[in-house]
Amino acid sequence: MTTSSQEKTAATFAGQPVNAQFIAGEWRQGRSERVNTNTNPYDDSLLARIQQASAEDLDEAYRAAEAAQPAWAAMVPRERAKIIRRAGEILEERREEIVSWLVKEGGATVLKANIEVSLAAGITAESASFPTRVHGTIHPSNTEDREMRVYRKPVGVVGVISPWNFPLHLSQRSVAPALAVGNAVVIKPASDTPVTGGLLLARVFEEAGLPQGVLSVVVGAGSEIGDEFVAHPVPRLISFTGSTPVGQQVGATATAGEHLKKVSLELGGNAPLVVLDDADIDAAVAEAVPGTFLHSGQICMSVNRIIVQAPVYDEFVEKFTAAARSVTYGDPSAEGVLVGPVVNDTQLEGLKKKIAGARAEGATVAVEQDITGRVVPPHVFVDVTADMEIAREEIFGPMVSILKANDEEDALRLANDHVYGLSSSVFTQDLDRGVRFAQRVKAGMTYVNEMTVQDEAHVAFGGERNSGLGRFNGEWAIEEFTAAHTIGVKRLPGTADPKE
Repeated sequence: MTTSSQEKTAATFAGQPVNAQFIAGEWRQGRSERVNTNTNPYDDSLLARIQQASAEDLDEAYRAAEAAQPAWAAMVPRERAKIIRRAGEILEERREEIVSWLVKEGGATVLKANIEVSLAAGITAESASFPTRVHGTIHPSNTEDREMRVYRKPVGVVGVISPWNFPLHLSQRSVAPALAVGNAVVIKPASDTPVTGGLLLARVFEEAGLPQGVLSVVVGAGSEIGDEFVAHPVPRLISFTGSTPVGQQVGATATAGEHLKKVSLELGGNAPLVVLDDADIDAAVAEAVPGTFLHSGQICMSVNRIIVQAPVYDEFVEKFTAAARSVTYGDPSAEGVLVGPVVNDTQLEGLKKKIAGARAEGATVAVEQDITGRVVPPHVFVDVTADMEIAREEIFGPMVSILKANDEEDALRLANDHVYGLSSSVFTQDLDRGVRFAQRVKAGMTYVNEMTVQDEAHVAFGGERNSGLGRFNGEWAIEEFTAAHTIGVKRLPGTADPKE
């Protein structure tokens, strides 16, 4: 078998190729001179070569979305809901094939890949209810004979920039709600995961019956189309999930350019897991292990810092380090593996520097194994202080630092002592104490007696401070992907009352 035929065989979904751009309802190669070489991060096997999109391709995608959106928005809610619901069904029907793609393209373990498909299917099912949940309001007016109406309508065209760590779900988390409320969408998936971050969804919605032009996927280099993706005059909202520095750049471009637009930003995190002195230590360890090491720690909500009150510090460290040593790592396609490869060499080198930096600053490495290829085994650092880089930066790898707190107030101070505020958790057997503590944590999400990695399709998801702007899921997504339009109705003498 030749290399080209191997690529053709590998780069398919549901028997159809996924090694091209999907623009205005057509599958074709991009016009850029650059090629995206898509490889498996575990064994470097070639998955696909995709001719990348140029600025001309991007413009075509946005213009097609702009042309197709009004008819899509005008479709009766029942028909839009039917298409969104069918997309969710397809995700479940093709679960095994999607899991395979997530494993081989992003280095996901089988466990993580199945979780991701469930999350994507869940937000799609939730979004199928949105077409009939977009409600306007009527308000009294201080002007005689006037009625104030506030309509909710789609923003128009939404640009979605998704990351490589949960590519399917973190694209679909924006795509499904945006489509459901009547927007058209253009996706720019991460270069490491163009298939699972966008092209699979193009096939799913194509099969579900989405009209041509309503969804496009452009696979292109950030250096070639990244700025224009945000600055282009057509999109009215940019939904970005990724690192804080890039998100800040996206926000600046969207709000300071010639064409102002809304932004939804879900950015980095440095999740604290706090263990108070009355916690069930075994339960805390059982949650902290997957919260730290699932998907090799490459999750914005992953536990980065474990903050333990002094009276239970030694017991927790002993039990947690023992559990960390037993975590299975290696080939992500093998059942039972929790830690697979990191996604690319840049991530790998960054983690190596973090390990060296932690040692240099005086942290003790309580758990470690040799790094093989891109597989970084679990690393646990103790004797960590709040000023160390390993405690200050988002890790995005299978590593965690453990800090000792003098008392509950010190634990709260340590939890809040950083610029991020995405997810967090606290462990205590006194639920009222846990809720009181949670309410004082500066974060968008806090969980009592659970790990920090949580997401439910009907509950607000998002962060505070440098972890982002806006909220996803449920009614919060409806608000995010629609715009309010105020219309005042004045009844003139001799005209009919608008309420009659």
